[in-house]
Amino acid sequence: MTLLAVERIKLFSTRSPWWCVGTALAITIGMAALIAANTDDRFPLSVPVSQGFTNFGMVVLMVMAALAVTTEYRFGTIRATFLAVPGRVQALVAKTVVVALVSGVVGEVIAFGSWGVGKLIKPGADMAIDSAAEWRNVAGTGLVFVFAAVLAVAVGVLVRQTAAAVAILLVYTLLVENLIGIIPTIGPKIQRWLIGRMSDHFLTAGNQSFLAEGGADDHPFGPWGSLAYYAAVCVGLLVVALVVAKRRDA
Repeated sequence: MTLLAVERIKLFSTRSPWWCVGTALAITIGMAALIAANTDDRFPLSVPVSQGFTNFGMVVLMVMAALAVTTEYRFGTIRATFLAVPGRVQALVAKTVVVALVSGVVGEVIAFGSWGVGKLIKPGADMAIDSAAEWRNVAGTGLVFVFAAVLAVAVGVLVRQTAAAVAILLVYTLLVENLIGIIPTIGPKIQRWLIGRMSDHFLTAGNQSFLAEGGADDHPFGPWGSLAYYAAVCVGLLVVALVVAKRRDA
């Protein structure tokens, strides 16, 4: 508990996490409000429509998670951390747990906030969360955010430089997975195994709308299997990062 408390204090003693959390909330809930205000009979507001922009908030929180690591390397405070803690792995795991929990909580606020603002703007719309798929679409956002933060910490530990870590996370999340799909023949086959597709399938499977993902039959696993695959890749990369951090100089 002492390590977790220390990492919590370190995380929120700087301005960047507060700015990242505020930006994530403003972007996603603001876009949900904008979409809700402009829905009509052709494109009716629904639960999955309100969740159409949560990925933007996730990207911002991934940047926050990476900064939690790379900032320490940048200013050299990671050396003091490793000297104060008997093992490097314990310190980095504690940091990962704190950042992941913060991301998960913010993810839930984003998901239910986006749903709530849509319901507030269009009280006559069908915004009831009735099915298991709709509950997974909303409440499952926090789980995706948790493992996204784990992935970001792993990248930060491996790269150690803020600009490089942020660039890798943004380019992969926003560009690479989509670009791979346009490669003839093998592109779609590779794309179906990428972690972004897996997390999207977990959230959107069974929720059809003009913002929700289609082609559910093209996925190798069901919704919960996709989440397990996504989590395994993120945690696996973190394990690799911990091994590398333990072996090299701080």
